[in-house]
Parts: sequence; structure tokens; C-alpha cells
Amino acid sequence: MTASRVIGIPAILLSAVMIACSSSPSPTPSPESTPAPAPKKEPVLYTGKACFSSMVSVAARWQPDALPFHFESEVNSESNGQGGKATVWRGMFASATRRTYKQFTCSGSRLKESPPIGVTSGAEISSGPDVAAAVFQPFYLNVDSDKAYETTLQNGGEALVKKDPQQPVLFYLAWDGKKKQLLWVVEYGTSAKDSKGSGVLDASTGKFLRGGK
Repeated sequence: MTASRVIGIPAILLSAVMIACSSSPSPTPSPESTPAPAPKKEPVLYTGKACFSSMVSVAARWQPDALPFHFESEVNSESNGQGGKATVWRGMFASATRRTYKQFTCSGSRLKESPPIGVTSGAEISSGPDVAAAVFQPFYLNVDSDKAYETTLQNGGEALVKKDPQQPVLFYLAWDGKKKQLLWVVEYGTSAKDSKGSGVLDASTGKFLRGGK
């Protein structure tokens, strides 16, 4: 065998390998990954005292002398009020020096028609003597709405919930100026007009005062 033939064999093999490599199929590009859907944002349910405290802080930044004179929960598709919790609470705060008041809203709702998440406020509105007579000091509120709910269950409310497991429950604070007493009013309904029953408690001590229909 000649030297030229010996040298030629590796060259032929190298050429065959190169042809085989060039003829191999190109790797199939991987399909673009589909982004995972964003997790659904759940509503946040608050007890009354949690939202009330937040409102007090925000109202004080509006006017240092701002005091509450009304506070209530909202019944909606996210919460029927049972358990003493709601996704939306509203409060009214008045300033004696400015003789105006504002509505503040504390929201954990995800509903389109509900206020945005957090504490927001509305426009200033002129107030009169009826508002001045209804204001109260925030420290009177010691008992939270969940405790108020439990107390009313023990005083007639449980029968109403058993009758209607989806029974809506509304909560609001009212100031008794004569007795200098802050009251939790718990309505088993969406308003006093359609109430199936109600309970009134001392919001400072939690003592059950009376029930009604």
C-alpha cells in the first residue's frame, strides 16, 4: 500500500463524518411557554374595630379634632356580616373647628362597584348641631363586632341564623348622649326596616342591653 493511499483513508472518513453531521435534522425549537394565570385576589374581611382604628388615624390627619359620629358595616356578595366581619365599613367624622364632616371608607373588597382597597375619604360637608350632638370619643369602643355578634347569637340570633344560614347581619355604632354610652346595634337584616331581629350592646363593656324585632 502506498503512502498516499494510507493518508487518503482518514481524509475520506473525516469527509463522511462531516456529511453525516450536516445532514442530521436541526433541533426542533421549543414552543414558547404560556404564562401562568395571575392568582385571583381574594377580598379581605375586617372586624369593625380594625377598620375603625384605621379611620381614626386617617381622620386625625385630615383634622386633629375630628371625631366619629356614625360607623356601620356593609352587606354585599362577599360577606353577609355573619361572624361580625365585612369587606366594607363606613364612618362619619366631624370637625368642630371647621364645622364640617367627611365620610371615610375602609375597604378590603374586590367588587368593581366597591370602594378601592384601603381607607379613603369623601368631600367635606357642612355640619349642624345634630352632628355635634352625635359625636363620641373613639376610646369608648372596646368591644369588637365579632364579640358583639357572638353575644347576639346567645340572645336570640342563633335561631334566626338556623332558619336562614345566609341571614344578612348589619352592624352600626350609635351614641346615647343622655347616658353617655356608645352602643353596638346588630340588625339581622340589611337595614332596620327589613330586620328580622336586633340586639343592642354596650360597646365599652359588651353587656347585652336589649333585643327587638
